[in-house]
Amino acid sequence: MSSCLNAFQDYGLRAIGYGERLLPKADITICEQFALIGSGLIWNIFFGVLAIVIGYWFALALAVGKMSGSGWLCGFSVGFIYLFRGTPLFIQFFFAYELFVLLPKVGITLDLWVVTIDLETRWLTRAWLGALLVLILNTSAYSAEIFYGALRSTPRGEVEAAMAYGMSGWQRFWRVLWPHMMRLAWPSYTNEAIFLFHATTLVFFSGFPAWRQSGDALYYANYFADKTFNPFIAYPIIAFYFIIFTLMIIVLFSWINRRLNRHLPQHAKQRLSIRLNVIR
Repeated sequence: MSSCLNAFQDYGLRAIGYGERLLPKADITICEQFALIGSGLIWNIFFGVLAIVIGYWFALALAVGKMSGSGWLCGFSVGFIYLFRGTPLFIQFFFAYELFVLLPKVGITLDLWVVTIDLETRWLTRAWLGALLVLILNTSAYSAEIFYGALRSTPRGEVEAAMAYGMSGWQRFWRVLWPHMMRLAWPSYTNEAIFLFHATTLVFFSGFPAWRQSGDALYYANYFADKTFNPFIAYPIIAFYFIIFTLMIIVLFSWINRRLNRHLPQHAKQRLSIRLNVIR
């Protein structure tokens, strides 16, 4: 027990720069594998939480834009959604990394008449930001299509009643359209959140480098599989961690779903149905 505690003290926060600097290379214990893979999971949670939070609002804007009568706004939203839903996430990671690598060579200069600013873009090649940006854009496209379908399903009578009541356009959206959209879209959005959390493992394969051996959970799992020549310990550990956090997402989103539908009678409440994507 004490050796496991020492392993978590030494490596529990190593992925974010705290603890032992050197990775274990010989006589690797299961506790060390649990500790390091768990520390790498911090990055997966970081990617997943920020991508969901930022992507939600961008997806909402895209859904509204697609539903609007504006030609250029609707065209941009439709094109963006089609682009990111029509290409594999793995390819998006590679394409974005190659693009970000070229940016410092090409150079971005902003001429503001009075002063000229040269933007440093090398930081975009880091996994913590470059890969995060790709995840945000990808989940925004899928979520926007979910929200768009929910917006179109809003009963016309509710909108007309809000107009008769004298509500402005923004008031109708936030008080009528948005709450109804959330109730309809939330079960499907829960599936998107689960898939996004699983998709954070693709950062390891995408070309975005780990900085100072501070990678995500799959980075450490692959390291241990190479060092011990036994993938049947490290990879089940990462699977165990992901199962636990998937259950946490389901519990959290189920609670939110109940809050969204708390005003409805019991027989009319929409139950949360989890359908995991096998392939995107």
